[in-house]
Amino acid sequence: MAERSTAAVDVADNSGDEPLAAQAAQATSDGVDTQNGRAADGPMPDKDGERTNPAPAAAPELHSGHKLARRYRLEECVTRVDGFSSWRAMDEKLRRAVGVHLMPADHARARSVLAAARSSALLGDPRFVQVLDAVEENDLVYVVHEWLPDATEFTALLTAGPLEAHEAYQLVSQVSQAMAAAHREGLAHLRLTPSAILRTSTGQYRIRGLAVNAALRGITSETPQRADTEAIGALLYAALTQRWPYESDAYGLTGLPKGVGLIAPDQVRAGVHRGLGELAMRALANDGATASRQEPACTTPDELAKAVAAMPRIRPPEPAFTAPPEYQHTTYQQGSYGRPTPPGVNTVQSRPVAPPPPPLQSRTGRALKWGVAALLIAALGLGSWQLADRLLGRASQMGNNGTSNTKTDSDDRPKDPEPGTPLALSKATVIAIGGDAVKGEDAGKSIDTNADTGWVTPQYLGYPNFGNLPGRKDGSGIIVDIGSVKNVTGIDVDFHVAGQEVQVLAAPEAASHPDSLSDFSQQLTKKAVVQKQLGTTLEAPVRTRYVLIYVTELPSDGEGGYRGGIDEIKVRGTDS
Repeated sequence: MAERSTAAVDVADNSGDEPLAAQAAQATSDGVDTQNGRAADGPMPDKDGERTNPAPAAAPELHSGHKLARRYRLEECVTRVDGFSSWRAMDEKLRRAVGVHLMPADHARARSVLAAARSSALLGDPRFVQVLDAVEENDLVYVVHEWLPDATEFTALLTAGPLEAHEAYQLVSQVSQAMAAAHREGLAHLRLTPSAILRTSTGQYRIRGLAVNAALRGITSETPQRADTEAIGALLYAALTQRWPYESDAYGLTGLPKGVGLIAPDQVRAGVHRGLGELAMRALANDGATASRQEPACTTPDELAKAVAAMPRIRPPEPAFTAPPEYQHTTYQQGSYGRPTPPGVNTVQSRPVAPPPPPLQSRTGRALKWGVAALLIAALGLGSWQLADRLLGRASQMGNNGTSNTKTDSDDRPKDPEPGTPLALSKATVIAIGGDAVKGEDAGKSIDTNADTGWVTPQYLGYPNFGNLPGRKDGSGIIVDIGSVKNVTGIDVDFHVAGQEVQVLAAPEAASHPDSLSDFSQQLTKKAVVQKQLGTTLEAPVRTRYVLIYVTELPSDGEGGYRGGIDEIKVRGTDS
């Protein structure tokens, strides 16, 4: 059973043959913009990106109804340009819409596209549109990716006007954090345009085209972090002003006046949030600080994400209150009853008001009132009698025993164990069941106190026990080294997803460098399916140096496979 991972794909149909003025920036539902020239690639300085333009191979001549791998049925061609084509297709196995990008296997960029798709697939970050397949077969190379019909492109959002300050804050915060995580894994976007940003119905921003889009277009950069940071600054600038921060028009936005350079957002449009405007200038400016506060420019997505986090939080706007319709008063309620009506003013014909029903004055009514009163008195008396009886019984019991029946610290009940304090963790390794360690290089991320990173398994198809692969089907997990033998009183684990089958074990006190399941003979928790967080306090402290969080089954990832992982591990205890 093979492993398969996911990543993002966004493709632009830039031919690079026509001048910029020949076309206006557009975007399709598949994220393929038809803007040519430097504006489509983003009018960044030439030193930030270089695009190669080899002679394009002929695009595959396919038609609607054609099937790939007897599974993906092509339905609608979104674009066909520069030797590749983009389609909306149907995954007939999982009955869901997908996007497909096709190119001949002999295309000059085919190898780089496959390499980019496979490398970005290892990231597995839900903030990026996911790659579902990347295959070469029958003289074709194709990449299958998610299709998000309910998401809205950023270009469509901008057509309605500038974004409100809170929405712009969410945009730059989510996009900068996602790109910072990608660059930590060595992945760059290089085509972070408005058509590459999607907003879901829940308000989450998702990015498509990580690594793959640049490979399809032959774009490279000597300073990828600087290029992506400036692209995020351009997105924020457009969100605040509805203008593209360069002289050329692009993506349906008007550029800045020619010859004046970069203008601060609050000089382009009144009412721009000052902090967000300065942040956009810091991301866009290449040579130093903004004029207003002389703060250094942000040159990496991580620096930009930290600058966003340092800003005061921008709260969402208060919901608009709609006043109810005014009540139509009668002439009596308006105070005009009995007054002469001025000439020419229509009066409201008052209807005779029916008198209220008479009170219960009949014999039946009086009996009903007395009956209700008697029931209330009886209920009150019964409640008082029960309360008095209970109090008297408790007082009698205290008099007979000479003490209250409230339990004190002298009870025979065992006291709650001390919860302990978090212990310093010196090392984390992946246990090699059958000699095969799963993502061993990421073990340290499970103890780095950063909830955004962790040890995440690849995607396994067919079987929840790590794909039933030899050397992995018995499970995997993280061995935590506390540094020395200590009293462990509890453990807290944040898992990557809920639904994993997990057991927590500990090595004996005399163990030295345990590396197999049989070396962990002390059971801290029973094997069970856990939620996303596991917290337990032991009934009695366990003396050990090594703790194993052992995962035996993975949950479904909703994409036809199984995936799990551990984000953070904390061990509680005492030194003695």
